[in-house]
Amino acid sequence: MRHILKGALTGVVMSAFASTVSFAEVESQDPIKITLHDWSGQLINAHIMGAVLEEAGYNVDYVQADYIAQFAGLKTGDLDLAVEIWATTGQEALNEAVATGKVENLGESGMQAIEEWWYPLYMKERCPGLPNWEALKSDECAAAFSTPETAPKGRYVSGPVTWGGFDEERVEALELPFEVVHAGTDAALFAELESAYQRKAPIMLWIYTPHWAPAKYEGEFVEFPAYTPECYSDPAWGVNPDKAYDCGKPRGPIWKAGWAGIKDKWPGAYKIIKAYTLNNDEMSAMVGDVDLQGKSVDDVVNAWMDANESRWQGWIAQ
Repeated sequence: MRHILKGALTGVVMSAFASTVSFAEVESQDPIKITLHDWSGQLINAHIMGAVLEEAGYNVDYVQADYIAQFAGLKTGDLDLAVEIWATTGQEALNEAVATGKVENLGESGMQAIEEWWYPLYMKERCPGLPNWEALKSDECAAAFSTPETAPKGRYVSGPVTWGGFDEERVEALELPFEVVHAGTDAALFAELESAYQRKAPIMLWIYTPHWAPAKYEGEFVEFPAYTPECYSDPAWGVNPDKAYDCGKPRGPIWKAGWAGIKDKWPGAYKIIKAYTLNNDEMSAMVGDVDLQGKSVDDVVNAWMDANESRWQGWIAQ
């Protein structure tokens, strides 16, 4: 193993200088602070990025941070790098931060994001008209997705509150007879899916990709009115002239973003960060290794580094 993670999931400081680059070539000994969030893919992504930077001779710290609130730290330089800003949920926060001149959009990660309401295919028989969102407005469909706690309303399991996503606003704007229930963690969200799927029980929940779940389980995303920026900003737009968020979630790239001072303080690291990319298939497989196979993030990251040496060495050597 060329890279051993220490205290990876607790935010413990990591500092290692690799032999790839001499000490004198590192522009600053100060650690590059990479944010950690609460889902497996982001933890994997952050630690692969950190491992590559360490191979280039840089110091790295990992800092647990709220997904949206992290932008305050990126603006001040208290945090340096966020490896996953999803266009689906974080685009507005990213755009606002970039507009201040204190945060830089560091380019696409190589992964494309979908985050939306999702149901198993066995629910399609119980709610005729799916995947069209208008099917969800019927009493029959609401009852099909209900639980004793929400009846007569349907139950929709959203992600942790910190993920954003405007699900409550969407329910209100589209007048859906559903109650939004937030999972406490990413693991809890998919535990709900596993339990319901095994029992063929009613379930409607937030699913995202890249992730293993859409490959493991047969299901479909609800087809809401297509997202446009006006849907979120202009109540007059869309099917409900009085409410914003009367559309689906945006789709698009997963961005890298960072403190605007990275390029001046660590110009070599800046080039590596800009060059760094992963793709949906490899990320979904790695998340499956952690969530389904029980492998540690450390082991998955080390395996990726071993299998992709020429790739990351090319990012360093550019």
